[in-house]
Amino acid sequence: MADLLIVDDEKGYREVLSVVFAAEGYAVATAPHGRAAIAHLKKHPADLIISDVRMPDMDGIELLRRVRSIDSDIGVVMMSAFGTINSAREAFKLGADDFIQKPFNNEELKLIVARTLERRRLVSENRVLKQAQRKTGSLENIVGSSPKMAELFRLIETVAGERSTILITGESGTGKELVARAVHGLSDRAEKPFIPVNCGAMAESLLESELFGFMKGTFTGADQNRPGVFEAASGGTIFLDEISEMPLPMQVKMLRVLQEGRVRRIGSANEIEVDTRIIAATNRDLRSMVEDGTFRQDLFYRISVIPIEVPPLRDRREDIPDLIEHFVRKFSMRSAKTVRVGKDAHAALFERPWHGNVRELEHTIERAVALTADGGEICADTCAAYANRLRTVPNVLPADGIDLREHIRTIKHDLIEQALSRTKGNRTQAAKLLKLEPYQLRHLVESGN
Repeated sequence: MADLLIVDDEKGYREVLSVVFAAEGYAVATAPHGRAAIAHLKKHPADLIISDVRMPDMDGIELLRRVRSIDSDIGVVMMSAFGTINSAREAFKLGADDFIQKPFNNEELKLIVARTLERRRLVSENRVLKQAQRKTGSLENIVGSSPKMAELFRLIETVAGERSTILITGESGTGKELVARAVHGLSDRAEKPFIPVNCGAMAESLLESELFGFMKGTFTGADQNRPGVFEAASGGTIFLDEISEMPLPMQVKMLRVLQEGRVRRIGSANEIEVDTRIIAATNRDLRSMVEDGTFRQDLFYRISVIPIEVPPLRDRREDIPDLIEHFVRKFSMRSAKTVRVGKDAHAALFERPWHGNVRELEHTIERAVALTADGGEICADTCAAYANRLRTVPNVLPADGIDLREHIRTIKHDLIEQALSRTKGNRTQAAKLLKLEPYQLRHLVESGN
């Protein structure tokens, strides 16, 4: 049975209630006032408190306030011989579960206590269940059981509850955003927004208005006040992807926001306090950029309080079979097909170098599923066709025609992979090779088109 703490300055009430609830099988302790109750709770946790409102040294309302700051799960039933509406309203506002007026019927109080404990139990079980579901949901999209991934999972679970900034590093296609979402999903901010922002996909002026918002009339097209991401994500998490691409002037403004916890919309003289956790990510070496003067050292230290490195696929090749099965299930369900992977295809996929990491493997499986008939088996030739198609498809239109959009998509994807491989994952340099702006390359990589 539950542990009860009865708090009342009248000894008679304490003794009577102790006998009543001990007879019901409860473990009962008593305290003559609020301070004694707080001292008791520090040594002996309770499941429910029955407290008088008016007591010397610390009254029941102040006790309730203290209890809620210590443990929000403790049930609290207030009682008073002066049962005014104001006392009840104040008690409920502070989180009391119920309120009963003296003198009361013992059977009525026993019913209130039983009902409160049951309600608290259900709330606690529901919270535990939601936490378990959130944990599963947050990690289920990160596939892998290798030692490196087990270490990554442990680190995610360890740091999720912290408030410190996180810097996620890793090559393109390793799943940095999935890691960021997992951290958010396992944190106490999970019910609040998670907003990703690609720092390399927008010009500096657009990035500033996106992050900080703007006031009506600040510039052409600003026909109304608009909050920025920092306001929209207050209480939640902002994921600053490709933070290495953030221009230096914006780095200064970002540093100020992180230091002070306040933002100012463009065109406004007022600052707004925000509470957001920052998770940043990059595929570049920020330490080298600091040495080159292209990234601020103070901002680097501010965003990298907790570093997380996501391993490339080549360093966890034992996860490839699980990833293959995961993506086959995903795209088979999406296409309403039943598709399996042949042994030769498994072997061929396992041997591939995967310069584009998990994202390249995902796109390969997506195409293989699309090209395999319902009930069929993905073979090695189907998988290899994607990798070699750029070099094997002739410029002459085949007699049976060609899926032009898929062909163009394949060519683009192959050239992007080559550019990223040649630049060791540096998207800015890869974009230059492809005569694209960084944000254009980012869009192609993320959309898969």
